[in-house]
Amino acid sequence: MGIIARLFNKNKENASGKGVEDFVSLTRVYFQSVIAANLGITNIRFIPDVANFKRLFKIPTQGGRLGLGEKAASRKMLMQDYGISENFFREIDASVKKHCRTQNDIQSYLFMYQGFSNDLIMLMGTLMQWKFRIPSIFRGALRTMTEKTMHDVCTKTVWKKDDVHKTAMAVRQYKERLGYSEQWMSEYVYNVIILAKKEPRRKDNGENKK
Repeated sequence: MGIIARLFNKNKENASGKGVEDFVSLTRVYFQSVIAANLGITNIRFIPDVANFKRLFKIPTQGGRLGLGEKAASRKMLMQDYGISENFFREIDASVKKHCRTQNDIQSYLFMYQGFSNDLIMLMGTLMQWKFRIPSIFRGALRTMTEKTMHDVCTKTVWKKDDVHKTAMAVRQYKERLGYSEQWMSEYVYNVIILAKKEPRRKDNGENKK
């Protein structure tokens, strides 16, 4: 997810606690866990993020089926650590069920979702820009702004800049193909913004000012 680091001038060395990388990775784990559970996948190499998650947190295989335990664990973390709603997971479940009917569908689906996520974050970063400077304490205002901008992305037909217009149209195509709602997209982007704004205090800053 280097694209997010560049967008917000972040890198892994500056990330602290529950960051963008953690949130995005956990979301991928949930996606892949749903796929594994639905299709009865036994080869963990098909779902690399789940493999890393399972190893890191020592998640036991539930009921002899890969994906069940990992799905429950990642869902719990996303809800407890980031306040993700029930509807967020329901939409993922419905999208995966519709588009991943065989193991041959997995790679194309995950590739399409990755393109959707990257374009969405890039576009929202371009459109919101100055709004990222709003202090995190004004979460309500930031959420409202995110939802308003997302509504524009999903409904506005003409944009002044060609690159913005092209990306907005691509996002809307992804949205329709994958089956995600405007609300789901807003919740995803809002969490990325909030997490990206949490910059750690650098110890050497105070020392240099003395």
